[in-house]
Amino acid sequence: MNKAKLQLGYAEADITPLTPMKLVGFYRESNLSKGILAPLMAQVAVWKNDGICCLITIDSIGFTLELSNILRERVGNLLGISSEKVMLCFSHTHAAPDADEDRTYFEEVCNKIEICVSQAAENISPVSVGWDNGMAKIGVNRRWISKDTDDRIGILKICDIKTDCPKLLILRVTAHGNVLKRDNYMISPDYFGDVRKTASLRFQCPVMVIQGAAGSTAPIYFCSEETPVDARSEQCIRSKTALEDMANLITESVSSKFDSINQNKELTVHMYSWHIDLVSDVPSTDEALGIAKEAETMCGIEDSGWLKKVAELNKAGVHEQKEDVEMQFFSIGDWCMCGGPYEFMVGFALEAVRILHNEFFYMNGYTNGCLLYFPTIDEFDAGGYEVYWSMLIYYRYLDRVFPFRREEASKLIRFVTECGCKL
Repeated sequence: MNKAKLQLGYAEADITPLTPMKLVGFYRESNLSKGILAPLMAQVAVWKNDGICCLITIDSIGFTLELSNILRERVGNLLGISSEKVMLCFSHTHAAPDADEDRTYFEEVCNKIEICVSQAAENISPVSVGWDNGMAKIGVNRRWISKDTDDRIGILKICDIKTDCPKLLILRVTAHGNVLKRDNYMISPDYFGDVRKTASLRFQCPVMVIQGAAGSTAPIYFCSEETPVDARSEQCIRSKTALEDMANLITESVSSKFDSINQNKELTVHMYSWHIDLVSDVPSTDEALGIAKEAETMCGIEDSGWLKKVAELNKAGVHEQKEDVEMQFFSIGDWCMCGGPYEFMVGFALEAVRILHNEFFYMNGYTNGCLLYFPTIDEFDAGGYEVYWSMLIYYRYLDRVFPFRREEASKLIRFVTECGCKL
């Protein structure tokens, strides 16, 4: 029996709102947008050989798990596949609308993505694929306990079989989508938009950009009149052209590898999910009061119902909360992206590479949703905003009120790498 040819279809849509909307990503008194700096995009790649799967990138901080699952189900129904064959990758820009706050906008985005899915499915053609890693220092570890960064610029090059010309370029990078800081109120895809623009001109094909495990990684360039906490490292560079600077670093890194990438047309695409239960504790009333006081003193975060929710759980005798976690894998040969709906600290990705001895295994956050930070053991011990204080703001989007237990980070890494060994 002849092996099915590897095929790809691509389409994209502008998902920029036409009216001012509430942005999400910064804790500030008003989040209403004030104009458009650059358009937001949704991009769709439909893959086909032994079966069909769909990769979608969206300029958003990340939908809730509920909204992400709704969109995946709709796309799956359109293509006649299960939702586990649909992967959503969010850019994590801090200058895009809060889709959970405005369901009309969410519906508009879904409609545009569905049109893209149909268009991509209609223009499928045989392709070859190849991959490599560029290297570029685009991020700085914003947690004082570590200097670790993931400097890999993952490159997946897809070419048309008939012409040998690039049909699509997928880049995986690791740096927070907040080159633009709290004093920016304009809608923007942040540096992802400039990467797409610069790289697509250089390589003469559309470019999709995937966010890595960037929970603890600030962009090395930033554009702001302020100097926020995550830009106080001596490595961070204030620049009026920060978005372009980030794009140029990434594009040059890709250029150094692009022409030498070997293409293969005999490979098979796989997309699948495995699930794991993770546990978080419910703090006592005294613990919660201490955390809330610390958050207000250290970060200016005021309690907006978190203490009440903790008290209700304590009164009901609930001392732990479990969460069913989906980890989704998208692989071609030795190249694999694995993602979950959290802001994973960079240590997750680096440890996975170390265990698997595979520089082309990328553990990503912001996949199929965004459910807050997931610290490594060292990060958990350090505490602070990424571990405790942010819970006071974003707990309402979760099914829990506290970070996962300290040991759950190692448990998840073991789970992911064991699954990765089965590839």
